[in-house]
Amino acid sequence: MGQTGASASGQPGGFAAFVPIILMFVIFYFLLIRPQQKKAKEHREMIDNLKRGNKVVTSGGIHGTITAVDETTVTLEIADKVKVKVTKGYITTVQ
Repeated sequence: MGQTGASASGQPGGFAAFVPIILMFVIFYFLLIRPQQKKAKEHREMIDNLKRGNKVVTSGGIHGTITAVDETTVTLEIADKVKVKVTKGYITTVQ
């Protein structure tokens, strides 16, 4: 009986043991997950607002002007009479 009393008083309660883990997940959410979700939402909105005539940069660093917009792709004119079809998700910035 002496051991049970000593070991029971030396260990924290059931919920108290999970508080540091829960706190860690909350910190990760606000420092990592939430900003990433915000950035993804802004990127989706930018892609939804693409239109003909916008000057854009792709993730590969190609600069061009949008000449046509489809559901999933855009056509970029990167030089005189040189057009490239690019998936919308690879557009990183609109200038």
